[in-house]
Amino acid sequence: MITVSDAGEFGLIARVTEGLETVESTLIGPGDDAAVVAAPDGRVVASTDLLVEGRHFRRDWSTAEDVGHKAAARAFSDIAAMGALPTALLVGFAAPGTLELSWVDGLLAGLRQECAHVQAAIVGGDVTAADCITIALTALGDLQGRPPVTLDGAAPGDLVALCGRVGWAAAGFAVLGRGFRSPVQVVAAHRRPEPPYFEGPNAAALGATAMTDVSDGLVADLGHVAAASGVRIDLRADTLDVPAKLREVGSALNVDPMVWVLTGGDDYALAATFPKGTDLPEPWRVIGTVAEGEGVRVDGRRWPVGGHEHYR
Repeated sequence: MITVSDAGEFGLIARVTEGLETVESTLIGPGDDAAVVAAPDGRVVASTDLLVEGRHFRRDWSTAEDVGHKAAARAFSDIAAMGALPTALLVGFAAPGTLELSWVDGLLAGLRQECAHVQAAIVGGDVTAADCITIALTALGDLQGRPPVTLDGAAPGDLVALCGRVGWAAAGFAVLGRGFRSPVQVVAAHRRPEPPYFEGPNAAALGATAMTDVSDGLVADLGHVAAASGVRIDLRADTLDVPAKLREVGSALNVDPMVWVLTGGDDYALAATFPKGTDLPEPWRVIGTVAEGEGVRVDGRRWPVGGHEHYR
């Protein structure tokens, strides 16, 4: 078994950077003191995400490749939620010296595959020793001339729409937490989320007034839009799809699957508001409206926020 210690810092860096693909926006990639990334728009969207073993992933639940996919998805989803396209990824990696080098290879494979999906590139990063695996990602994105879509633009009368699945990753987490590894579809949703990256820029082009990715739960994340915009968001439960598979898992675990749909995070769907009358194409679906007031209501009632909050 070859470990990270066997490779050493510079051997690990060489292994990680060998053969990294570049894209048109990468002017100088890994190997110099810093990367240079083109910004034809004149602005760069930037977001940082942090994953810690035991907090955000478990090696007995997910493969290294799964973790790579999920790590990049979390970072790129924030870029898409601003209405931008991901262009580059910087990776900070810390791990115990006893970690198998093959695990690092798997992590990098997952990161590379997710980057390839959005035509972004890994352009640099850093490595260090630590007591547990920690992955710090900085994602960069391009607005392509459009204004960013922020949290504070929703106005009374706007439509609230959703793109992507919600509740699946939470159901997968519940299944894994009970010691099961199936149904495969819900477990896979926890391991490898599938954010609708390209719908972020599409929403911006359609005139979205506010947008967020659903990382901590639909009610919680739309609550951030409501607070930033000074409005109330009214959701209709009958517009929220509860697939048969989630109903089956909910029945088996004695959980109302609507709880997962409304409060489950880690699916990284996109939720946005649009001016009334906007003709929204698939896969966007209207799930509510914006009104005067505060907070989020589901069928007129306050729903416990749930979702995930660090330090709670």
